[in-house]
Amino acid sequence: MAKSIEFLNFISLRGPSIWTYAPVLEAWVDIGELEDYPSNTIPGLYERLSTWLPGLIEHRCSYEERGGFLRRLAEGTWPGHIMEHVTLELLTLIGMSNGFGRARETPIRGVYKVVVTAWDEDVTKQALITARDLLMAAIEDRPFDLTAALAALAEIKDDRFLGPSTASIVEAAVARRIPFIRLSDSSLVQLGYGAARRMIWTAETGRTSAIAEGISRDKDLTKSLLQSCGVPVPEGELVESADAAWQAAQSIGLPVVVKPEDGNHGRGVFTHLLHEHEVRDAYVQALAEGSGVLVERHIPGIEHRVLVVGGRVAAAARGEETAVIGDGVHTIEVLIERQINSDPRRGTTENHPLNRACIDSAARMELARLGLTEQSIPAVGERILISRHGNVAHDCTAAVHPSVAAQCVLAARIVGLDIAGIDLVMPDISQPLQAVGGAIIEVNAGPGLLMHLRPASGEPAPVGQAIVDHLFPLGDEGRIPLVGITGSHLQAETACLVHHLLQLTGRTVGLASSHGLFVKSRLIAGGDQANRLAANRLLVNAGMDMAVVENAARVILGEGLAYDRCAVGIVTDIDVPQHLGAFHIDSPEKVFSIFRTQIDVVLPDGVGVLNADEPMIAEMAPLCDGAVIFCSQQPESAVIAAHRAAGGRALVWSASGITAYQGDVVWGVFVPIETLPAPMAVMAAIAAAWALGLNAELIRAGLTTWVSGRVCNALA
Repeated sequence: MAKSIEFLNFISLRGPSIWTYAPVLEAWVDIGELEDYPSNTIPGLYERLSTWLPGLIEHRCSYEERGGFLRRLAEGTWPGHIMEHVTLELLTLIGMSNGFGRARETPIRGVYKVVVTAWDEDVTKQALITARDLLMAAIEDRPFDLTAALAALAEIKDDRFLGPSTASIVEAAVARRIPFIRLSDSSLVQLGYGAARRMIWTAETGRTSAIAEGISRDKDLTKSLLQSCGVPVPEGELVESADAAWQAAQSIGLPVVVKPEDGNHGRGVFTHLLHEHEVRDAYVQALAEGSGVLVERHIPGIEHRVLVVGGRVAAAARGEETAVIGDGVHTIEVLIERQINSDPRRGTTENHPLNRACIDSAARMELARLGLTEQSIPAVGERILISRHGNVAHDCTAAVHPSVAAQCVLAARIVGLDIAGIDLVMPDISQPLQAVGGAIIEVNAGPGLLMHLRPASGEPAPVGQAIVDHLFPLGDEGRIPLVGITGSHLQAETACLVHHLLQLTGRTVGLASSHGLFVKSRLIAGGDQANRLAANRLLVNAGMDMAVVENAARVILGEGLAYDRCAVGIVTDIDVPQHLGAFHIDSPEKVFSIFRTQIDVVLPDGVGVLNADEPMIAEMAPLCDGAVIFCSQQPESAVIAAHRAAGGRALVWSASGITAYQGDVVWGVFVPIETLPAPMAVMAAIAAAWALGLNAELIRAGLTTWVSGRVCNALA
């Protein structure tokens, strides 16, 4: 019998959804005839999977114990569930652990939903496809090239994922509950929402000025500015010819350094030059790496990199010389491979803190001084210097002398950089700079963080956290007041009224709703804008002080929420039959899971606004991390009575008007106006405004001006 597993659909849920808070990819999978073949009926399946993927032993599954999934596999489970775990293990093997996974049946026989964490949709989709192929090979007892499959997955990950520097900043932001939005396929990331947002691009921020960055690229100008402020820098000058380079070297005094005026990554830098031919040769090669050439006094010592963030030293690393020891048998070229590049810390990827050593022009110059080439065979025990500088990847943060730290902070301030990599040369960073004859040689914008995150020796430094703390003082989570609203029938008019009331604060308020996308009272986009894309336009708008977002059930099921958390979450009403059918929703319990999503994301200091007259909605109260305001059209409601008895807030509609209670205290009374929306929508809007600090008088004014001021009529 032919067995197969087919993908029917992929749904990318990029925000909180019925599954979890994190982005996930939901795959609809048809296992066909395999529905009749659980894992325990397929000979050898357990052995093949556990051999190919030994890490599956760590999957706890429903038994909540190590080996739980393998136990399920032995007892009998279905391909959808197996695909979930295989996908998660594949992602773990390429460095993406701590994933979420679920596999659930649908009302259609043989069709399952397989849901896994999707920090990147392309990577996760390919992981699911690879998991299907691996599982089918295991079922059919065919070979499977796992190494090649993992390499292909890792290649997609490396191409799509944030680099380690940017990722460390984002991870630090997430740890502080600061939301983020990736704005491009590169490393441009927004931290926070709206007017509270901050921008990062690797180790540059929105506070990194173009002028400061330009100054840092001009090494001669940087040195001049530092010198004028008393910061120790090497004496030197900008030259325009090989003759001028030699003249400058003689004037400065040998040995000297020759380097590009605006180079980077150490390319074209020649140190400890002692002879005329060395200076002339170095000039030619340095010129090829930049637009000009600098000749500077050689500073004896070790190269160091000090990272300055927001006026403080966040980390420091030192370099080391690279050399080989002769054995009387092998060439220098071979010794480099055996003695240096064999170090597992060396490589060409971001996982390697040290670069591979090679014979470049600077190394050839060092060898030429000894009358050697890369093909020479040094005597036994002879030490051959390959590079004087580089490999700045050994943590020395704790050793930085306070005066050295102060000089580095001053250098960053002089250039104008909020984040700077200060390069200095000195024998011992634990001593004052001037006392050991050291000097600052460069100030760099957008410094690499990898040497601090994954040092070759020493402890990693929390540089991502330092950058986040610089951008967001403690207590600032980069959020604006955000109101999320969902329901079956009343969510649209509730959203419009909330938007109208909040505008009375005088702040810039945006609205993404089925009536359109608005900023203040200006229509930005017409038609149904109750979707993730429209909401995202509000969140990336730096002028947005507050936002109101309508979330239809189809958005929660098909896109996920646009935001991670909200200040106010509202559920107005639920019409269960209306939501049955689509997305395999086939029970009231599944309908409940749709709308609870809005309450699940309320912040701990936020408020959930719930319709107390619908039991399904009232049951969501315990799910809210924040406080709850109940709304009811039944003055004798038992839910309201119990809530008020506990000191909770509630709004009650009666013939005399809407009364807002804080426990037993009447907070405000509002007279209904015929032109207002449905009672529950009005109460929910008042509750949202109350939760966000509007007083009763201002809310009354908003209700009375609704007809002329409501945004939803702007299209008429």
